[in-house]
Amino acid sequence: MQRIGFVVFPGFQVMGFAVISAFEFANVHLGETVYDVRLLSETGGPVPASMGMSVLAKPFGDANFDTLIIGGGTVIEPSTPGLIEFVRQALGRNRRVAATCTGAFILAEAGLLDGRRATTHWFYARDLQARFPNVKVEEDRIFIADGPVWTSAGATAGIDLALALIEQDFGADVARAVAKKLVVYHRRAGGQSQFSALLELEPKSDRIQGALAYAKRNLASKLTVRELAKAAHLSPRQFSRAFHAETGQSPAKAVENLRVETARLMMEQSRHPIEVIARQTGFADRDRMRRAFLRAFGQPPQVIRRNARAEAAA
Repeated sequence: MQRIGFVVFPGFQVMGFAVISAFEFANVHLGETVYDVRLLSETGGPVPASMGMSVLAKPFGDANFDTLIIGGGTVIEPSTPGLIEFVRQALGRNRRVAATCTGAFILAEAGLLDGRRATTHWFYARDLQARFPNVKVEEDRIFIADGPVWTSAGATAGIDLALALIEQDFGADVARAVAKKLVVYHRRAGGQSQFSALLELEPKSDRIQGALAYAKRNLASKLTVRELAKAAHLSPRQFSRAFHAETGQSPAKAVENLRVETARLMMEQSRHPIEVIARQTGFADRDRMRRAFLRAFGQPPQVIRRNARAEAAA
């Protein structure tokens, strides 16, 4: 039996309990208690969640766990010295350490993410990178495993992380069965850009919004800065400056995000050959699209298509 320690703190996000549900359904599917989940907090006793309800937790103590998971909060709360010290010692006492959503900030503050790849909720990713420059933040990943340290994006991405932990422990068939019980994908294709590249950018002016809408309608075009600036009724220099100020991205990066998002959906939902999808989304050839997919999703187009078909057939 594997022991899972789930760390909570005042104001923890209740969605984190979806992670615990994955381990619960693994027990149900296997017909025995293969995971024993314990709620932990610095002082033990009642711990209020973000919605006001409380849960009872055990104090940290000296217990060792197979996997220690740090929950996230709705905001980034200052960490207490006791919590940071407990997490700092976690790698030496547990086989795996994980964090969901903003829990990555706690891992980073404890030094566990130094030199490692990590992710968090897209809204806080740039803040994580700015505050902890030694962390290799990849903001468009659903979850990342870098050795024994795992991190996930926000909210439901913790389920994806839990399913991957279960798959590592008991194989893909068990993880797939748990996903079915939870009515979620076993392996969700793509990254956090699934919340829509257009929504992520959130430009403030009508001109930049119009240029992005133009780009979305004309992905097969070259979409140069000059072409987009014309759609925005600005000079190329004015457009580039305004675009970066409003979105935090260069026009080229934003266009690539729009292209990979559209191409991913076509890979998952159509039977068009890869070359056709590459041309229709403006990548010109499959090699360029493959490189863009690896940057965005960490997987080539063929793998995303294969996973989508496997999920549909499961």
